[in-house]
Amino acid sequence: MPVSIDEFESGDLPEGPSVPEQVITYLHTHRDAAFTRSEIATAIDENPNTVGTALTRLKERDLVRHRGQYWAITQDEQRVAAAYDLHDVSEHLDEADGGIESERWDAVAPDQPHPSEQGSSEDE
Repeated sequence: MPVSIDEFESGDLPEGPSVPEQVITYLHTHRDAAFTRSEIATAIDENPNTVGTALTRLKERDLVRHRGQYWAITQDEQRVAAAYDLHDVSEHLDEADGGIESERWDAVAPDQPHPSEQGSSEDE
């Protein structure tokens, strides 16, 4: 849903669940069916391209299934619950400490990967 340029400039932007959260909620509520990207976008009143991006990212995290042009929630409900438990905890921590400032994080990050990550691509 677009916002006016005045809202954009003032920083007074609407708050609410993100598109991925809306998608997961919708698909979970209707877990007995599969939907096209357009049907999901219409149902949650969001841009189909934004919904498409959210669906792709959710699929990469194994939170939704995709077949043909249809999308459905994963059958692994514990996976969805764990993902959103982590999301809730992350939000609470961000509120408590102001979140991660990526520039400061990158400035102190090591140049070399952690030993547990070295050679992992060779094992795959």
